[in-house]
Amino acid sequence: MGIASGKLHGRVILVTGAARGQGEQEARLFAAEGARVLLGDVLDERGAAVAKEIGEEIGGGRARYVRLDVSREEDWAAAVAAAKEAFGHVDGLVNNAGILRFNELAATPLAEFQELVQVNQVGAFLGIKALAPEIGAAGGGTIVNTSSCTGLTGMAYVGAYAATKAAIVGLTRVAALELAAKGIRVNAMCPGAVDTPMAHPALLDPAGMSEEAREAMGELYRRLVPLGRVGRPEEVARLALFLTSEDSSYITGQPFVIDGGWTAGVSVLP
Repeated sequence: MGIASGKLHGRVILVTGAARGQGEQEARLFAAEGARVLLGDVLDERGAAVAKEIGEEIGGGRARYVRLDVSREEDWAAAVAAAKEAFGHVDGLVNNAGILRFNELAATPLAEFQELVQVNQVGAFLGIKALAPEIGAAGGGTIVNTSSCTGLTGMAYVGAYAATKAAIVGLTRVAALELAAKGIRVNAMCPGAVDTPMAHPALLDPAGMSEEAREAMGELYRRLVPLGRVGRPEEVARLALFLTSEDSSYITGQPFVIDGGWTAGVSVLP
C-alpha cells in the first residue's frame, strides 16, 4: 500500500494508545496520508508489531513505536525525544489513550475514579504540556484530543469516565485559546460506542451476562442509535485525519460528535 492523497505530507504525528483500536487505525491512516508517525502505548509487543507493519506497508521508515504511559510526565519527555531523534521534529498529537470502567457512581471506589482521572484527564493534559512547545517550535500544527459523547451528555454507570471526558472538552477549549497565536489548532473528538477492545465488549458483552441478556442489550443499543450499529475505529480515524489536516484549517476549540446520531435526540424508529 502506498501513500494515498498525501494530506499529511511532511507532518510528524504522535498518536497515543496506538497499539490497537482507534489509535491503531489513526496511525495507519496518517502514515498512508504521508505522515511519519510515532506510536505510543504500554502494550509493547502489539505496538511494536503495528509500527513494523506500517513500515512494511508504507515504506520509508514512516512509523516508530515508543513505550508511553500517558500518566507519567517522564514518559512524555522520552516520547518527544524519540520523535525528534527519529524524525527531526514533531508537529502533531492525537491524545487517544484512555480507559473505561463501568460502575454506579456512588459505589465507585476512590482508587478507580483516580485511575481514570490519571490516565484520561491528566494524560491529555501532559500531552498538551509536552507537545505544545515542540509543535510551536516546528511552526505550528495540531492537537486532537479524544473525548466522548458521554462527556457532553452524561451516561449512567460511567461517571468517572464521563467526568474525565467532560474535562477533556474544557482542556481543548482552553488550549485552543492559548495556543492559537502559535499556529496550533486544538480540537476534540466525541465518539459514541465504537467497536474496539476497550468499549465494544464492555457495552455489548459484559462478563457474566447470559446469552439472552446480551442479545437484549444489543437490540436495545441498536434501537438507541439511529444508524443502528456501533461505530468502526476507522471512521473515527477519518475524523482525526480531517482535524489534523488542512481540510480543517479554520477550525479550533471544537468538540466533534461521531456517534451514529445517538445524542441527536430520542429515536422513534422501529
